[in-house]
Amino acid sequence: MKLLNALITVLFCVFIFSLSIHAQEKDTYNPREVFDPNFLSSPGTIYRSGSGAPGPAYWKNEADYNIEAALDTASKTISGTVEITYTNNSPDKLTYLWLQLDQNIFKKDSRGTLTTPVGGDRYGGRSFTDGYELHSVQIVQGEKTSDADYLVTDTRMQIVLPQPMNPKGSKLQIIIKYSYTVPEFGADRTGYLPTKNGTIYEIAQWYPRMEVYDDIIGWNTLPYLGAGEFYLDYGNFDYKITVPSNMIVVGSGKLQNPAEVLTKEEMKRLDEASKSDSTIYIIRPDEVNTKETRPVNSGMLTWHFKMENSRDVSWACSQAFIWDAARVNLPSGRTALAMSVYPAEVKADSAWGRSTEYVKSTLETNSKMWYEYPYPVAVNVAGVVNGMEYPGIVFCGWKATKGRLWNVTTHEFGHTWFPMIVGSDEREYAWMDEGFNTFINIYSSLAFNKGEYRPFLINSPRIAPFLTMHITEPILTYPDVLPNRELGLDAYFKPAYGLYMLRNFILTPKRFDFAFRTYIERWAYKHPTPKDFFRTMNDASGEDLNWFWKEWFYKDWTLDQAVKDVKYIDNDPAKGALITIENKHRMVMPAVVEIKESNHKSGVVKLPVEIWQRGGDWTFKYNSTSMIDSVVIDPDHTFPDADPANNTWTSGAQKK
Repeated sequence: MKLLNALITVLFCVFIFSLSIHAQEKDTYNPREVFDPNFLSSPGTIYRSGSGAPGPAYWKNEADYNIEAALDTASKTISGTVEITYTNNSPDKLTYLWLQLDQNIFKKDSRGTLTTPVGGDRYGGRSFTDGYELHSVQIVQGEKTSDADYLVTDTRMQIVLPQPMNPKGSKLQIIIKYSYTVPEFGADRTGYLPTKNGTIYEIAQWYPRMEVYDDIIGWNTLPYLGAGEFYLDYGNFDYKITVPSNMIVVGSGKLQNPAEVLTKEEMKRLDEASKSDSTIYIIRPDEVNTKETRPVNSGMLTWHFKMENSRDVSWACSQAFIWDAARVNLPSGRTALAMSVYPAEVKADSAWGRSTEYVKSTLETNSKMWYEYPYPVAVNVAGVVNGMEYPGIVFCGWKATKGRLWNVTTHEFGHTWFPMIVGSDEREYAWMDEGFNTFINIYSSLAFNKGEYRPFLINSPRIAPFLTMHITEPILTYPDVLPNRELGLDAYFKPAYGLYMLRNFILTPKRFDFAFRTYIERWAYKHPTPKDFFRTMNDASGEDLNWFWKEWFYKDWTLDQAVKDVKYIDNDPAKGALITIENKHRMVMPAVVEIKESNHKSGVVKLPVEIWQRGGDWTFKYNSTSMIDSVVIDPDHTFPDADPANNTWTSGAQKK
């Protein structure tokens, strides 16, 4: 998901108005409310420990896919067969299964359509299809194959099994023959784009997929409404895509049959790119849609890909692609291949000509800082989708240029870590992928080309207070109930800024990075909940951060720190000053206080958050040697203070 630029614009447009509203509001600070000993106090289980790590009996089910599909470009229809091998690793006997039928959201009477505002939105259908047509659904258990007893409800399908699946390792196969019409604008996640050299197809949610059965709520069957994304099990994928022979196909995973679908020259160039830190053309701009780029010049070709230990696969195809690639250098010494495909209209270096450079830098930075990129290939596709992520491949808006293209590229590939590696439930907790990803985008942007595209979230005193205004819902809000603007704030910006504060001003980078990497390593290819994240960060950082998790993620509280009073000991500045600061609203943060004296001396006092455990006022002694000219709390505008006007005390103002 994603273009951040539009959300940034909206954020600033409403900032001044929201400040005036908020100035009229008053919260009462209660230390027992924020420093709550009962918060996150439930004991761990054998599945999820109190430390936030997976427990000794943690399990997750598996879904392996074998898919064969073909694209009919005349009717814009995909027809295919998917064979799902499902493994029940749970301790429960399963008498029925649930699958996701995402294409059904594009039907005129779908829940997603009927819950779209009259004016439309990004995730609503701009055109309609008939969704999935299921030609046959079969179940294979042991040596017996039978027609499935199934019921389709909107974007979900329930299959009642002829025989229950036994716990702890039993398997069965589901075989579905299906077809659907590709929507032109598929909720900004899939679709097709006509260009001067041919149509670009970006194909996602293109096969029936298993719902997740987990130890938290059993079957996760929330309907697909558009804004809430996906929750998927891991498995291995073997898929074949048949398209007209003049098309190039790129997809998740590794191409298995290059000699059948590429020319010798293209294979030679790919090999050269795999050894090059500079971008190499596989298909040059002057070669687009020419016979020389195809091993055969008529009929159909089948492209065969494999992807291991993944939650999903997607692909794109066109005869209009320029194709380039470069090597990605990973910390272990392993390499991957960064690739981009885009039409000739956007080939300039100010546009998609630098895409592969952006992909390469993002993967190398995130791999070094957090966790190594796991896939053999990373493909950036220019098309109708403005920004959407899938394992090993992302779709970005074809008109994006310069910093806008950098931002959407580093954001979509940042999703490799959240939720592709750390498999959180996007349908329910959008912030666990969007917010975490927006946070790591700060550092991938700082690292790229000496900060060519500086991230806007850093040192932004205008943005920080807005993130705690009461016009927003708490971060822990179901994403489909939020308007797009508030989804951007609650799922992207507020969690990202919270982590930025936590790293740089509460824990320190070294402590935070160790804890954050611990979370990724513990939950790689597993399904964490918010509490698993909070508990892991507490455990690995050695800090009780429950006050922070409660106020920042669960509540819509605001922060208002103030300088209340300055007095001198025995009325003598040379003996020191007693400075009183105040926490006026319900949120707390550590206090940073800057003091300037009339003799030009200055100092900074840093106070821990625990000063607020006993009440809303705190007095500390400052060893002044002369009259104090000014006292400023939060001088660098680090924290989201709702009323900066009361952050400063000056001697002149007191005299007046």
